[in-house]
Amino acid sequence: MPSWDPDDRLAVVTRGLTKRFGRVLAVDHLDLEVRRGELYGFLGPNGAGKSTTVRMLCGILQPTEGDGRVLGIDLRRDPERVKSVIGYMSQEFSLYDDLTVEENLAFYARVYVVPRGERAGRIRQMLQLADLVGRERQLAGQLSGGYRQRLALACALVHSPEMVFLDEPTSGVDPVSRRTFWALVRRLADGGTTILITTHYMDEAELCDALGFIYQGRLIAHGPPARIKAETFGRPVLELVVADSRAAADALAEWDAVEEVVRAGARVRVIGARKGLGTADVAEYLRARGVTVEWVGAVEPTVEDLFVSFVDRERKTRVRAQLQALGTSRG
Repeated sequence: MPSWDPDDRLAVVTRGLTKRFGRVLAVDHLDLEVRRGELYGFLGPNGAGKSTTVRMLCGILQPTEGDGRVLGIDLRRDPERVKSVIGYMSQEFSLYDDLTVEENLAFYARVYVVPRGERAGRIRQMLQLADLVGRERQLAGQLSGGYRQRLALACALVHSPEMVFLDEPTSGVDPVSRRTFWALVRRLADGGTTILITTHYMDEAELCDALGFIYQGRLIAHGPPARIKAETFGRPVLELVVADSRAAADALAEWDAVEEVVRAGARVRVIGARKGLGTADVAEYLRARGVTVEWVGAVEPTVEDLFVSFVDRERKTRVRAQLQALGTSRG
């Protein structure tokens, strides 16, 4: 058993959770906490360890090292019990294409051992929740991506789990279906269901109650979005409207006071490399180079700003450490 005391307010808690595949370190001593009733966004680039972490938390993969609990259940001691009390929606929808919508729901109700007398009611409830009423007899293989997505979520919820894990559920789905799906997810979270969701879409991450950023298997930042922006980011973000956005972006990219420049139509978004960079500094710098500035103002950093900044910072730190190690070995 781990040396830490379990906290009933936490749906997920891990200490030193680690997964190795041979020589590959996929998850590196992860300390993760997700509060009950929280919509938690788990972010990271491809290969960062998101899906591996989720599979360990779902009892599908055995950790190499470390400990964890999900809804108070020990991941190492009782992974099968974890599977029975959570819902899990994988990246690839695990639906049966040759079964109808209703038959898929009935199958998962049996898999999750929903009592026989409750199955019909639960299936009706899921059809209504996922807006699938009227499609009960349609084959799952004939559904559009958005409806398949909703059916997969309904199957993961048919046994009324306290917590649901959604692993990149909106990948490859059109924007309208994504918005509909997220409205459903938000409604579930507001109703008290704990949800951990992995995503590549930064606009989706903005909708979460709390975020965890993972990079090369390590948690590099976590907490409510507003707190991360206020306490961790620590650099100015400015937006400009200029007469020539290309000229402005090119000029700013050469300035060592600027970390990143992004063009978006007539607007230019600037992330400063230091705290003191202000709107007057940017306007003066551009005007001195013949660029007409129509408007410049400070704006709040987005989750995408945080994501790119954290990953870039970690990458630079690792490169410096490698160079230092190389220099030491040569010396």
